[in-house]
Amino acid sequence: MNAKLIASAALIGMVMTGNVLAEDAALPTQTVNGELRARLPEKIRTEGKMISVNNGSFPPYEIVTGTKMEGASEDLANAIGQLLGIRIEHATVGGLPAELTGINAGRYQFAIGPVGDFKSREEANDFVDWVQEFVVFAVQKGNPKGITSLDTACGNRIAVMSGGSAERVIQVQADKCKADGKSPIEVQSYTDQPSSILAVRSKRADAFFSSQAPLTYFVSQANGQLELTGVGQKNGFEDLYQGAVVPKGSELGPLLKDAIQILMDNGSYAAIMKKWGLENNMLKQAGINLGGQLPK
Repeated sequence: MNAKLIASAALIGMVMTGNVLAEDAALPTQTVNGELRARLPEKIRTEGKMISVNNGSFPPYEIVTGTKMEGASEDLANAIGQLLGIRIEHATVGGLPAELTGINAGRYQFAIGPVGDFKSREEANDFVDWVQEFVVFAVQKGNPKGITSLDTACGNRIAVMSGGSAERVIQVQADKCKADGKSPIEVQSYTDQPSSILAVRSKRADAFFSSQAPLTYFVSQANGQLELTGVGQKNGFEDLYQGAVVPKGSELGPLLKDAIQILMDNGSYAAIMKKWGLENNMLKQAGINLGGQLPK
């Protein structure tokens, strides 16, 4: 319980610092696109809203404090809502499995994400990809354990997000370490990003293995205590895409793709991504199920 409170306090401090820069950028307002709005399910048009689910803070995409969400995903959701002439509300659940279950059970219409798009996940959901991502390590300044790749993770304590793709990749590497006769990896799984990064800052973990965009954000807010390693390497992944999530075969998939493409074409998407320092994660075109492939 204390660790969660500390993590929440740490995140609030990061949010306050990070938003100073983000708020400097004004974003364009969208006008309702009648063709897109007509494609919405009648129930959504009548209610005038959709609910997007998230699994907690994922800076700089999703920064959740209490019931309020900020970040690149919130800005993109607002722009999509303006195009469709509806409001998009946000709900937070505990962990990615609960998020995906809620979508498929119809409690939420979608998740703006971005959530990692993998073939295994495409069996139950469709992904509307709007981000290209990379997976790296956040370590203590000076990298005292020399963690620069999956192979050098052997014998170390590696924090990951529970239920995420990075957790599966590090578990595969943990098995490989054992098979190769190397010291085992102690995999530490956390339900949220702040707890994971706090484990490294407090030296309870040697590294946090996760998406480069949020780790870059956390490192920038760590007062020089952390640095990134493994940048520019595959680290167990091929091309990695992330995006919004809808139920398998949902008509919302193509609709969201077309809405995001309009935002890409009119410059609003680029303005949002640049506002949050995500220039290196931009795609030129939105896509459905572009998904990478986890290592066998």
